[in-house]
Amino acid sequence: MCFRDFLARIRVLLLGVLLSAGASAFGQSWGVVGENSSSSPLLDTPAEFLPVEEAYQLNVLNNAEGLTLDWLSAPGYYLYKDKFSFTATQADGQTLELSANYPPGQRIYDEFYEKELEVFYGTLMVRLSVPDQLGDQDWTLSVVSQGCADAGLCYPPRTQYFVIGHGAATIAELASLTKTDISSSVNTSTGDNTVDTAIGDTAIGGAAPTFAVVLFFALLGGVILNLMPCVFPVLSIKVLSLTSAHLGEHNKHMHGLAYTAGIVLSFIAIAALLLVFRQAGEAVGWGFQLQSPVFVSLLAYLFFAVGLSFSGILVIGAHWMNFGQSTAAGTSLRSSFMTGVLATVVASPCSAPFMGTALGVALAQPPLIGLSVFAVLGVGMALPFVLLSWVPGLLEKLPAPGPWMETFRQFLAFPLYASAVWLLWVLGRQTSVDHAALIAIGILLLAFAVWLGGGGAGRLKRMLALAVTLAALALAFTPSKSANEALWEPYSRARLDTLRDEGRPVFVNLTADWCITCLANEKMALNSNAFASILREKNIAYLKGDWTNRNAEITRLLKEYGRSGVPLYLYYSVSSVRAEILPQLLTQSLVLEVLNK
Repeated sequence: MCFRDFLARIRVLLLGVLLSAGASAFGQSWGVVGENSSSSPLLDTPAEFLPVEEAYQLNVLNNAEGLTLDWLSAPGYYLYKDKFSFTATQADGQTLELSANYPPGQRIYDEFYEKELEVFYGTLMVRLSVPDQLGDQDWTLSVVSQGCADAGLCYPPRTQYFVIGHGAATIAELASLTKTDISSSVNTSTGDNTVDTAIGDTAIGGAAPTFAVVLFFALLGGVILNLMPCVFPVLSIKVLSLTSAHLGEHNKHMHGLAYTAGIVLSFIAIAALLLVFRQAGEAVGWGFQLQSPVFVSLLAYLFFAVGLSFSGILVIGAHWMNFGQSTAAGTSLRSSFMTGVLATVVASPCSAPFMGTALGVALAQPPLIGLSVFAVLGVGMALPFVLLSWVPGLLEKLPAPGPWMETFRQFLAFPLYASAVWLLWVLGRQTSVDHAALIAIGILLLAFAVWLGGGGAGRLKRMLALAVTLAALALAFTPSKSANEALWEPYSRARLDTLRDEGRPVFVNLTADWCITCLANEKMALNSNAFASILREKNIAYLKGDWTNRNAEITRLLKEYGRSGVPLYLYYSVSSVRAEILPQLLTQSLVLEVLNK
């Protein structure tokens, strides 16, 4: 994509946000979903989606059976189990986290979080465990929940408040509360412990800061972003490149402006995309792109590639950024602009002090105000470089160019490698260790591609390097869904005996994370839809024994069947006394044949 096309796309994206803002201002017919608070930001959603109050109706009962929360979700809407939280606030302001008992939910692959989660459709009854210390006083219950619609809308987390008092059968819901209001609402409740009036209009956290303060926080947060381990190496090398380039004062000014334009336009583009998603009903905020395993994988690749460049192993073209190469193109304005774009991309996982307040207010305001806050954040991030390129004499105060610059550049590669490792850890937490290992293989392929295409490589080697790079990128788009994650349960001798006493056939898989054969068998034969279907069809229990660490029970079972190590696959039919041993190398057809007997 050429530079002019890139700017054109930015203009189109901004135009879409402005048109959306204008439509809202003229009061077109849109439904509203959002926090149950008059002061919380409300997201505009198409009218076909229900308001959150109608999508999820909650009734709280306090009777002889205890405190019960009864939800009714509209058809096609569901609630996340792991998004619930319940807090009791006493009259003196002290809080207690309450535990809850849930009925079995339904496991689905959630497209919003891109992983398998447990959810509840229809009616849901949750019983709370209330400590004895709350039994003789009135207190306030805070209920946090979040849900989505099958049609694609995910609501932001919702907080509801209820005054609980002994003797009340049904508790009315309170409006949004401040921290002071929560405790005072308990003391001013009516005789029957029922309050049905609004207590306050200010969200927890106090009064909102003025717009000038928000802009100052955004500017300050942007400046501090330059000290983050992701951004600091890029900025440092860019600054050093100015000291080594033979540029006049005018050209230095232009480079500062181009770098600023790259950062500010990138921040506005991210903000515009974020606002479009929020107006479409998505519960997203700063760093929303990091909720996508694909983006995290690609960002890990980017950090690794930039680290290789800093190490002198990979020479990135000057049309991306200028790392101080002596080529004429390396000091072009386009290079400075793309350096600003790169700095914004690598800053996306970071959040600096003062940014939280600024971004929170920005996302609660109309689009034009929100975009202005993000633009000031970008100006703050670009400010150190702009000052160096515009204020006379500042560059002269930097150390003189010399061989030390190459050593310093190579040293700065290690924070970027560390960031890539951190992103792999994030990916493993989002998906699985298997998926994180797959992306690590992709990083290895990138290093191999750099080696192939380095130096005076011929055309064939360069083509092969390109193919290897494309293969690495393809791994980043590999789905992380695990179809059979919920099919098995951990092996124990007691569980095996219980299942056999119940008359159920049992398939046992003894494995370990360091066993390559075990992992290959699971990928080839035990993670297939056909294997999952036959387990359900024939009501076969699936036990997995993990021998990654020492486990005496698994060791005894291995010895019982004459094995000294894993893998070991056993099938206990209903009528058999001893299990049938399957081969160590499995195929899907072989496993299905055994289970079909």
